[in-house]
Amino acid sequence: MGAMKRVIEDYLKTIYDLYTTEGRVTTTALAQRLKITPASVTGMLKKLARMNLVQYERYQGVRLTPAGEQIALEVIRHHRLIELFLAQALNVPWDQVHEEAEKWEHVLSEEMEDRIDRWLGSPKTDPHGSPIPDKNGKIEEPPKVRLSEVGPSSQAVVAEVSDHDPELLRYLGKLNIYPQTRLIILEIEPFDQSMHVQVGEQTHVLSALVTRCIWVTGVESINRSNDAIS
Repeated sequence: MGAMKRVIEDYLKTIYDLYTTEGRVTTTALAQRLKITPASVTGMLKKLARMNLVQYERYQGVRLTPAGEQIALEVIRHHRLIELFLAQALNVPWDQVHEEAEKWEHVLSEEMEDRIDRWLGSPKTDPHGSPIPDKNGKIEEPPKVRLSEVGPSSQAVVAEVSDHDPELLRYLGKLNIYPQTRLIILEIEPFDQSMHVQVGEQTHVLSALVTRCIWVTGVESINRSNDAIS
């Protein structure tokens, strides 16, 4: 049952993550994220539906039931608390904490969860800016948009970065792009939608693939003739 419990939790957590970032969850997207075949995903979704953990209809996508969402948020709480604990207590780089948290999230006891939460001071976000559900499964999802949706001559603050690709995180780290980093969007290339952004005194060109993996808040238009970053 232990192995099956982990599989179920991985599915529910991934469905929640995809739904909150993409707005819709397909079997293809699940298969790509979980790195298994679409046929295997379909079979598992039918099982989860019989367990009343998801609502699934072929070709219509999948959504969590209240029971499924409760389990997903508990696993997400474990995962994100562990990520932050590893980063703060053990100085594990932000591109490595996700993989380690994947191993711990299914076995973390409630007592240890509470200890970690108290040690961290009941944090609201993990190292990548993702919100941490509270003990009761409540989660605050503040308004944010993908950086790819922001126009030129704007400024914004990084709210969250996708944690699923360590290479992406290492790349952004080299550019000093972390949660709470202020960006100025200088221009966007019409051909491939790559974006010229200013970070402090440096200017970088981010591909459309990268800007889709960054969420920002506080978007404001700026006067390019003024220095928008103090």
